[in-house]
Formats: sequence, structure tokens, C-alpha cells
Amino acid sequence: MGERIFLLYVTFPDHGTAEATVRIAVERRLVACGNLLPGVRSIYRWKGAIKTADEVLVLFKTTEENLTAARQCILDAHPYEVPEIVATPIVEGSPAYLDWVRESCRPAG
Repeated sequence: MGERIFLLYVTFPDHGTAEATVRIAVERRLVACGNLLPGVRSIYRWKGAIKTADEVLVLFKTTEENLTAARQCILDAHPYEVPEIVATPIVEGSPAYLDWVRESCRPAG
């Protein structure tokens, strides 16, 4: 069994911000990929009021080694004061896919 893989669950205010953040993280090899899922409707409490927002959900896949750097990259690019960045380990998956994630997150060269 190789290095553990994590799924990062992050919401963004719009498609442009989400896509730009995914591109930065992929280019830096901090994540293998990010799946953009538009049309998320969020209802939440913020500063004492109930709010509603249309958001874009991104599912990033990364390695345990890159988890902290990937989270920081997302945080640096994110416009929210308190962005939702949640990580969970992937406990099962296609071995070929998980190997691809590991390979994609390794430094080039």
C-alpha cells in the first residue's frame, strides 16, 4: 500500500475563482486534480444571520505529504474570510487511480 490519498472538499463563490485555484494547485503538483461541481446551494449562519449562497464545490485529490501545502495554496487563493476546506482520507479506491494521484503529486523530474 502506498502513501495515503486525501479528498479535499472546498466551496468557492464562483466558477472563475474555483478554476483558477485548481489550475494553480495542479501546476504546482500539490494536487492531482480538482473536480468542479457548479450549482451548489449553501445555507449557513454567518455573523448572526442566516445566509444563502450559490457556490461551486471542488473536490481536490492529493497525497498525505502534500496535504498541508495544498490546503495553504487553496487558502492563499480563496476570497472567503473563513473558507470551507475539509480533508478526509480515501480508504478505498481503484489502485491504478490512486497510483496516478500519487504520481501526479510528485515533484517533476
